[in-house]
Formats: sequence, structure tokens, C-alpha cells
Amino acid sequence: MIGQVRILGRDQPYLGPFPKPPLAGTPNLDNFHKSEISFLTKQGCGLLPRCPRTISKAKCPSKSITDMITNRESGQLKGFNFSPDDKRVIGNCKLPTKMKNVDMYENKAFCGIYSHDGNMLVTAAQDRFLRTYDCSNSYTFKELQVIQGRDIGWSVLDTTFSPDSSKVAYSSWSSCVHMVEVDKGDNGRHVSLPLCPEERRFCVFSLMFSNKGNEILCGANDGHIYIYNLARNDRTMRIEAHDDDVNAVAFADETSNIIFSGGDDGFCKVWDRRLMPAEGSPKPVGVLAGHLDGITYIDSRFDGHHFISNSKDQSIKLWDIRVMSSRMAQECTRKAVNSNKWDYRWQTAPRKLITRKTNIKGDTSIATYRGHSVLQTLIRCHFSPKFSTGQRYIVTGCAFGRIVVYDILTGNMVLKLRGHSSVVRDVSWHPWRPEMISSSWDFSVLCWNHYGINHDTTENDLKPSCWEDEQDWNSTQHLRRSRRIADRARTFNALT
Repeated sequence: MIGQVRILGRDQPYLGPFPKPPLAGTPNLDNFHKSEISFLTKQGCGLLPRCPRTISKAKCPSKSITDMITNRESGQLKGFNFSPDDKRVIGNCKLPTKMKNVDMYENKAFCGIYSHDGNMLVTAAQDRFLRTYDCSNSYTFKELQVIQGRDIGWSVLDTTFSPDSSKVAYSSWSSCVHMVEVDKGDNGRHVSLPLCPEERRFCVFSLMFSNKGNEILCGANDGHIYIYNLARNDRTMRIEAHDDDVNAVAFADETSNIIFSGGDDGFCKVWDRRLMPAEGSPKPVGVLAGHLDGITYIDSRFDGHHFISNSKDQSIKLWDIRVMSSRMAQECTRKAVNSNKWDYRWQTAPRKLITRKTNIKGDTSIATYRGHSVLQTLIRCHFSPKFSTGQRYIVTGCAFGRIVVYDILTGNMVLKLRGHSSVVRDVSWHPWRPEMISSSWDFSVLCWNHYGINHDTTENDLKPSCWEDEQDWNSTQHLRRSRRIADRARTFNALT
């Protein structure tokens, strides 16, 4: 029987008789090591040297951090400094593990993303407000705006920055996407962008600006993909894409011609806008099948070929769109999805999904990563930044209050950060600092960095930052709750 438990005066869904998250299995990386992305990732994160052929291996900088610093300071290797690869080697050794509280709201936090330049953070919660913060100074967050969302049904579900970081678009259960200028403070213009759907109960689950900032891509619950053109101030495309909700959409690269989509039908599809009419039911250029349940999120590597997908089957898959799935694989996915009778919003995942170790027949994914839980909401996953890590890692939220980081090269779970007491829906990695933001249904937004205690962070705030022992983590929860309840009581007494 599914019930409710009372935590911090809030109603939290009961996750059933299996209170611990699933154990991470040993991934099968045979296809990954044969693929191009294996070489690209190793090269991108500095594991493969990019020295000119005229320079001998003996003169190549050492990949030891100590040796790199010594060589740079001594000047023994003329012409060498910290190259981008060297910086990524250092960045991959300095992953964010220390916790700092950013803000606490009165409702569930759904979204928290950095701007493209890394100078601004925007969060969205179920209280129907968007909040912007100045984070241009390392690990400090100064609230800039509190924006009242318009036409919000249930909650703000997704937010996205424009490429120049001057605007934020957001969506909800509404027939419109809304956009607000955040670089002009309270004087910023707030506009509605009508998508003109045919259904009355309409929702946009996922949206993304094009690279030029003149279009917004949307995925909706009516199974369609929408594109709104800001220059023409009109919806320019409505494509029937999936048989069920479209939970995730993304552009493949800077051209914005290739689109990825994922839906509750379990399929990831690839679309080429150059081959599509503005309306109707075009065919995708390819279908990627292998998940056993609906897709909750897609993140593009932005190289035109690779992306990752998070799924209710409790796994993340890495795909190469140059290897599409056969009709047999598509049929296997369709049967697997149709056979599922559980509801991820209220129930725990079936054992057949949690304990599964093999892929379905015809699965063309490059790698599968397991160990996190996708329950209660559309939990998101992302590649780590190219600048600081060479996109070596995948970070995802978890229904058990964790931030999980996978190493793409090994498939192993390298970080399990604990600091939240409820679902972590979204995690955003700073584009160039060793820093992450996590947004949780425990009403909090946390910052994770490498450098430890900040000037406004107390020792108690840091205690649950990176527990590896389930028993240690569970034993600390009543202390943190009691402390917060006492703080609330003191605040209430002072006000009354």
C-alpha cells in the first residue's frame, strides 16, 4: 500500500518496501570501446596526448598534477604551460563533493540551471516563482530577481537560458511557453508564446533554445514536437513525433537542424528539419530502441552524433545516431513498455527492471549505466562540461536524494553525493568551475564544489555531503530534521 510519511512537516511519497537505491551493476562496455566516442572522450579529457609529431614523447608534459606544476614553474619545458588538456586532467581530479546551501523554499524545487556564461543561476519551484542569482563570484549566490510565473499549472516544469544568457524561457501545464528578460532586472519584458495545441489539457515537459537564440524547441504531452520562432513571433512547426508524452527534446549541434526526442513510448527518435514539413506526420530519420520504459530526459553531447537518455527503466543509455535500431528492436521495446503495469509516480520500480543485467535483443546503445533511481518525477541527466572535464562524466539526480556521477570511460559510479532528503530532480554542472547545483523535492537548492567550507557555510551544513555508508546517512537524518524544526520554531516565536 502506498502511503505518505511526514518529514519536516511535508508530505513525502513512500517509496515502498525497498528503501535503498539499486546497486550499480558491472556495465558492458564492449560496444563503447569499439566506438568513436571512447577515443573522443579520452582525447577530450587529456588522457591521450595531442603533442605535435615534431616533439618527442620525452618532452611531452607529464599528466601528474605535481609534475605539471613543477615543470610550469621551473620553465624547463619552454613553450609549455597548462594546456586545455592539462586543465581537464586537473579538473577530473577535483570533482565537486562539498556541500553548501544556496536557498530553501516553501515548495518543491524542480529546476536549477546555470547560464551559458556561468554568471547566473535560475531556479524554479512549485511555488510558481523563478529566482535568479548572481554567481559570477566563485561559490557565492546573490539573489537578483524573484519572478512571478504566469499561467502556471501545478509547477514550473522546465527552464532554459537563451545563448546570450539575457532571457529565460519556462513551461508548465499551459498552452503557452513564457519568456522573460533577466538581464534587465525588474524591468525585464515578460511575454507569452502561444503554441496553439489542439488538446485542452496541454503541457510542455521540455524546451530548449536554438544556438542562434531565435527559436525554442518544445516537447509536449500530446505527443508532438513544437518549434516557436521568435523573429516571426509564431509557432512554425508542429510534428507528430511519439505515441505518448514527449518528455525530452534537444538539438544535436550548433546548426539546430537535427533534433532528438524521447517519449513515454520508450523510443528515442532523430529528426532532420531539412526533410520535414511544417505540419503533419513526417518520418524520423532514425529510431533508437533499447529502453524498457519511458524516456524522462535527453542531453546532447552537441557533436551531432551522440546523446544520453534517462529512463523509467532505471538506466541511462549512451547512443550514437549513426547506428540506428532495427524493426525487431523497436518491436521488443514496444512490447516491454506495453507490458509495464506500474506507475513510477507512486510505486517503486519492479524487480525485473532493477535487477536486469542484459540488454534487449537488437539494442544498439553504446553503453548502459545503472545505479540511480528514476521515480516520482522526470529526473534529468547531463554530460559534464567540455571545458573542465572533457565531457568524461554523466551526472544525474536520484529518487533517493542522491546526486550520482558516472564515469563514461569505465561505466562505474564515481560519486554518490548525499545532502538531500527527497527526490533530486535536476543537477546542473557549472560550465567551467568544479561546481554543481542540485534541485530537490525537499525544498532545497544545494551547491556542490571541490574547495570545501565557504565563508558562510557551517560545519553542520557540510556533514552529509558525501556519505558512502547507508547506515551512517540514515542515522544522521533525525538530527538534521530536529535542527531545522527547532530553527523554524524559533523563527515563528520571534515573529509572533
